[in-house]
Amino acid sequence: MLDQKLPSHRQIDAASAMYDRSQLTTLAEVLAQWERDTVRRANARMPEQRAAFTTQSGMPVKRVYTPLDIAGDDPVRDIGLPGEYPYTRGVQPTMYRAKPWTMRMFAGFGTAEETNQRFKYLLANGQTGLSVAFDMPTLYGYDHDHEMAAGEFGKCGVAISSLADMEILFDGIPVDQVTTSMTINSPAAVIWAMYIANAEKRGIPMAKLGGTLQNDILKEYIAQKEYLFPPEPSVRLVVDTIEFGTQHMPKWNTISISGYHIREAGATAVQELAFTLADGFAYIEACQERGMAVDDFAPRLSHFFDVHNDFFEEIAKFRAARRIWARELREHYGAKDPRSWLCRIHAQTAGVSLTAQQPDNNVVRVALQALAAVLGGTNSLHTNSLDEALALPTEEAVLIALRTQQIIAHESGVTNTVDPLGGAYFVEALTDEIERQAMAYITQIRELGGVIPGIRNGFFAREIAEASYRYQQEVDTKDRIIVGVNDYIAEEPAPVPTLYVDMAKERIHLDRLRQVRETRDNARVGQTLTALRDAARQPAANTMPYILDAVRAYATLGEIMDVFRAVFGDYAEAPVY
Repeated sequence: MLDQKLPSHRQIDAASAMYDRSQLTTLAEVLAQWERDTVRRANARMPEQRAAFTTQSGMPVKRVYTPLDIAGDDPVRDIGLPGEYPYTRGVQPTMYRAKPWTMRMFAGFGTAEETNQRFKYLLANGQTGLSVAFDMPTLYGYDHDHEMAAGEFGKCGVAISSLADMEILFDGIPVDQVTTSMTINSPAAVIWAMYIANAEKRGIPMAKLGGTLQNDILKEYIAQKEYLFPPEPSVRLVVDTIEFGTQHMPKWNTISISGYHIREAGATAVQELAFTLADGFAYIEACQERGMAVDDFAPRLSHFFDVHNDFFEEIAKFRAARRIWARELREHYGAKDPRSWLCRIHAQTAGVSLTAQQPDNNVVRVALQALAAVLGGTNSLHTNSLDEALALPTEEAVLIALRTQQIIAHESGVTNTVDPLGGAYFVEALTDEIERQAMAYITQIRELGGVIPGIRNGFFAREIAEASYRYQQEVDTKDRIIVGVNDYIAEEPAPVPTLYVDMAKERIHLDRLRQVRETRDNARVGQTLTALRDAARQPAANTMPYILDAVRAYATLGEIMDVFRAVFGDYAEAPVY
């Protein structure tokens, strides 16, 4: 049975942008003959393993790809050249020939002191940018002596309760020379303010700081669920940070529009791409409603994508992302500055693909995923460690993950040319199809009224749940093999050393928090929190200057977030069945 539909003469006549029409007609005839004779004989001797082959997202994959599959593409309009619209082949003309991507390993655990030492270890071993993981109480905006923080100190990231912790976290690190990415969402503005205030105390003006604030609250409602307030005031806080950064911090990426967590929740590559870009468009519209011009803020928007196991699908996803973003920013949102058209990408290998069984296999998975990210033209990359299905990574495991990037950069040869897979029939056809399906989703979301109505009516939750269910069915029936999990199973588990978070260190953190409250000017703290509350009640006011004042007075994270809780209220998601 053929798994490839041959193009009709009408399709060939219409698809003549890249190739001569007569050559395409001849190729179609040769291809049909090949299917009738060569393929049929081969299948008679040794049948193909499956009747149909698909990507991880379920897109059919043909037996072979030829110019017929991309004949409708215009080599300038659709593929182009690196550093030029539509940026399918990369946002920089020379890409890694000029310098490698930023190697930014995600790190954070326990106390600020412990994470500071991990940062210094990574920098000493060749990491070129910092990426901060925060623990659960910090992510939810609680001080660590709150009852909701019990048992969660430092387990999934570093504990930060006040400016005093931030001072220790970055002690001895040249924050004006190293860019810092911070994975934080609802409390993003407060953590960012602590970072800014710490730099100021060291004599470094905020205008010199470079880095990225994840700050994408919409994906929390869609996937990760670490939201606090209703969507509308939450987006307002995001706009506050974008506006503040646009005015005062020209080197800072004010938001990292994140598909990573959407994918980790079970979305397909197409859903990840579509939902992420839709979130980005929602932030653009919210900023425009604030009165901001798109070309003032769009150049500092960035994106964060997952890199999963389907090698070519991931490469095509990155290429499609750049093309969609460039076209929509220019044609739909009227951006005229070419910097606004750039979809700058940070990528992270897929945590959800790591297995506790045979964890050494994760080294191979991460290497392939990292290579896909590089071939897809990522601008920044984090590689997961082999032990992350079990715990936060040890120093030994994180060093292997970092060395993986360095080997790809310096030994593989893939950095010698820009977009080495550009023009490959399969890659270009897959890029086109991912773009087509993603745009169908984006159109559907716009017809629903936008991202927030889609959140409230359960659209995203249903789509991701259905995709996740289909994937699990494939694993359960062995239609999709996970080595070491549902096939090639080892009888004896391989022991792997794991990182132990010493809960006794919590006392160090709590003592520092107590001392902050005892030694600060509490009258000044009260004044700054009152001023913040008044600003939060005024929808047109930007809260960032008031947050900064509170942070400088050593108001704690929990105290500041409690102001927002009082003004905005909590949010409970409607159940989706």
